[in-house]
Amino acid sequence: MTVSPLLELVAQAPASQAAQINLFQAIVIGIVQGLTEFLPISSTAHVKIVPVALGWGDPGVAFTAVIQLGSLAAILWYFWDDLTTVSKNMISATLAKRYRSTDFRLGLGIILGSIPIVFCGLIIKLFFETQYETSVIRSTQAIAITSIVMAIFLGIAEKVGTRKRNFEKLDLWDGIGVGFGQALALVPGVSRSGSTLTAGLFLGLERDTAARFSFLLGTPAILLSGLVELKGLLEEMSMVGDASLMPLIGGLVAAVISSYLAIAWLIKFLRRNSTWVFVWYRLAFGVAILAGIATNTIQNV
Repeated sequence: MTVSPLLELVAQAPASQAAQINLFQAIVIGIVQGLTEFLPISSTAHVKIVPVALGWGDPGVAFTAVIQLGSLAAILWYFWDDLTTVSKNMISATLAKRYRSTDFRLGLGIILGSIPIVFCGLIIKLFFETQYETSVIRSTQAIAITSIVMAIFLGIAEKVGTRKRNFEKLDLWDGIGVGFGQALALVPGVSRSGSTLTAGLFLGLERDTAARFSFLLGTPAILLSGLVELKGLLEEMSMVGDASLMPLIGGLVAAVISSYLAIAWLIKFLRRNSTWVFVWYRLAFGVAILAGIATNTIQNV
């Protein structure tokens, strides 16, 4: 799921970071962000590792958070009919006091499911920002280990999940359960998409239903994450000049297009295939990072 939504809410980038990204680099990072935000392989790890591996350095937390708005735009683009239908039906059910209806329970589930990650992110941001910034869980090695651990959990969920419930059978408790899974994405390397997909499979959802619900549930978190950091990035841009505007726009456009393609591909893929390809990829990715650290080709920062 995920640079994880709200993960960026709990950090600040140095003022010079975003200004160092040129247009080409921003587009590449936007593509990486868009693809990995919705595939269950951790955008946090990829957006951090790929630029560093290419010798570009860290693009900066604020820059990365703001291009997540491109991922949000892709969700709204792809799921506009679903979002408007759920919203209208929930309002109608509320006015009619049909609190036991599927429409009301699904809408309320999305709202309640967004609370854990928002609450935890704000607590970290307000009270533990410094400790979080210097925490060992943000190190490259920790991200690699987390990727391996979450791969194992996804594999277990794939093995034991019943996959008997479709989108029409979602309810309030699915929102709450998947919402707590989403909160785990505050830990770098977990992947918001991966943790919510894993939670959905454990709850007995069909694979494509779990992915679809994961995307809808992530909308409020991604929106809040990007908007919180947008103000900080705009302030940074005012200090370095208009030259940083084009990279930001390029990264946003790249993130929108790649995010949309990733959403469409993943839902179609999961209708006929298992999640094992992502399990093995995450295992290999984590092992590769640890090997890179051991051979000093990747810094443990």
